[in-house]
Amino acid sequence: QVQLVESGGGLVQAGGSLRLSCAASGRTSSSYAMAWFRQAPGKEREFVTAISGSGGSTTYIDSVKGRFTISRDSAKNTVYLQMNSLKPEDSAVYYCAAATPPNIIAPRLQRYDYWGQGTQVTVSS
Repeated sequence: QVQLVESGGGLVQAGGSLRLSCAASGRTSSSYAMAWFRQAPGKEREFVTAISGSGGSTTYIDSVKGRFTISRDSAKNTVYLQMNSLKPEDSAVYYCAAATPPNIIAPRLQRYDYWGQGTQVTVSS
C-alpha cells in the first residue's frame, strides 16, 4: 500500500503559478503510476495529468497542456504538479492518486486505487 499527502495549494491571482507536491509513504512511488485529478464545487472529479512509474510517459488534458507539468522525484518519493498561467477555471480541490502497474497511465478515475486528501487551489480573476 501507499499513503499520499498533497501540499502546495493556495490562493493565487490569474496568470500566477503554484507547485503542488504529493509525498508518498509506504511502497516507493516508482512502483505506481501517479496522477492528479481535480474537483470543483458541484462538478465531477476530473482527470488532469498522469505520469508513469519511470517518469518516461505523461499525459495531460487539453485544457492544461502547455501550462501544467507533472514530474516525479523518486529519491524523494514525491510527485509534483507545476501549474503556470493559472486561470479562474483551474480553481478546484486537487487530488493525487496512485495505481498499479506503474507503466500504464490512463485518464480514468476508476484506474486509481490510492488517493490523497486533496489540496485547495483558488485562482482569483
